[in-house]
Amino acid sequence: MPRYENSLIANQVQDLRTLGEVFSMALAEGAYETRTNGSTELRPESASTMLNLLVGPTKDRTRLFDASGYLVADSHSLSGPLGTSVIVSKMPPPDTVDLFGDIIKWLNKTFLNWLPGRDLPLYKEHPYQRASDYTEVERALEGESGYKIRRNEVGRLVIGVATPVKRFQQVIGAVYIARDSTSIDQTVRDFQLYILAIFLVALSVTVLLSFYLSSTIVSPLRDLALAADRVRVAPGQVRSLPKFQGRNDEIGDLAEDLNAMTDALSQRLDAIESFAADVSHELKNPLTSLRSAVETAARLEDTEQTEQHKKLMEIITDDVKRLDRLITDISDASRLDAELLRDESEKFDLGPLLSALVDVHSTSGGYGERRIECKKNGSGPFTITGNEGRIVQVLQNLITNSFSFSPPGGQVTVEIRRDRDWIIISVEDEGPGVPEGSLEKIFDRFYSERPETEQFGTHSGLGLSISRQIIKAHQGLLNAENLKNPDGSIKGARFVVRLPAS
Repeated sequence: MPRYENSLIANQVQDLRTLGEVFSMALAEGAYETRTNGSTELRPESASTMLNLLVGPTKDRTRLFDASGYLVADSHSLSGPLGTSVIVSKMPPPDTVDLFGDIIKWLNKTFLNWLPGRDLPLYKEHPYQRASDYTEVERALEGESGYKIRRNEVGRLVIGVATPVKRFQQVIGAVYIARDSTSIDQTVRDFQLYILAIFLVALSVTVLLSFYLSSTIVSPLRDLALAADRVRVAPGQVRSLPKFQGRNDEIGDLAEDLNAMTDALSQRLDAIESFAADVSHELKNPLTSLRSAVETAARLEDTEQTEQHKKLMEIITDDVKRLDRLITDISDASRLDAELLRDESEKFDLGPLLSALVDVHSTSGGYGERRIECKKNGSGPFTITGNEGRIVQVLQNLITNSFSFSPPGGQVTVEIRRDRDWIIISVEDEGPGVPEGSLEKIFDRFYSERPETEQFGTHSGLGLSISRQIIKAHQGLLNAENLKNPDGSIKGARFVVRLPAS
């Protein structure tokens, strides 16, 4: 604000200097007289009359000093300087209640008093004024314009500007114009009120915006943070977070993602709990059998030890193998998620891979008279992105299952084709099929629906569950269905794998 005020003062000085030069030129042409000795001087009566006429529109107090420094005319004087004069001055306006104005005045006065350079000389008016009372007038009598800024008794600035009155390069007097800072103060005050209004509007907008942001951003984030903290403290009890329905911004996306994460965490905890219960149940069966066999062997008499001991040892050996197989499969299942996340994906063609698997099973001879055939519907390539080893594990498991359920002389058919953005692999057999109520249950952990000819405990019941888990991690699908004859009877089972094509 001082910079703005200084610019106003500079403009006022320039205006007064221009006005003083106009007055000086007018007085030099119309208010002079030439003495008998040839000297030129101001004529007091003419100068006073002309000065009052010139100053009338401006209302600024203007005084005229002669070359000797004596006061010749004063625009606020009712009579000439030689007799008694009465100074006319404006009465201050009546006091009015202006709270904002009074506050601004007090702040201005207090603040300006602290500023350096504000120690201004006091403006005084002596009863008998001379040019020596004002340094700027003395300078004007020397032929150069001058100005001085002072303060009056009430602290208001007074700008004084003096210009020389010249007649043919001879200085015959000086015009002195004094203007107080009423107009400057009013302009500064109006500007301050304008700035204050802008500040209050900006403050109101900021406060309203802060409430808006608090209600639309901060509060929802706080609710999400509290809900997330409840999930951390009791992950098994909190199933969902605030959803903020209808919000299509980042907060809504964050809430949706956190809810999806919480739902996935809840499902994982449920799966872990269920998996632990299933593992406990599956391990108890062979352990119970082992304990019974060991307790029975300990009670055998010497006469019957040989034959019974041999049978009990076979039971113990089978149960130990079953336990070993079960623990291995459980370990693979528990590590599967972490390994799928760590393994790097790559592009590979399923066509040659499937042909190689079929060739291995057709030449191994481990399935008796059962046959296997590979069909390719289309020329390919059948390229996908994923972990080749895990996909081989799935296909190997499906082919092995189909062989185990196929009757002697039966055939397993493996077909691969492309359907738009999907690579589809189907593995069919000619076995008894899957019970209609178990088409989804066969993918549960430890579910085992094995052929009657297969020895109990050969499979842990985790193969299909692991296979579906692998396919799901590759953004695919694994389902089972039954093949039926025209009369509705089941003629086999089909496992279908869908994987996104690259």
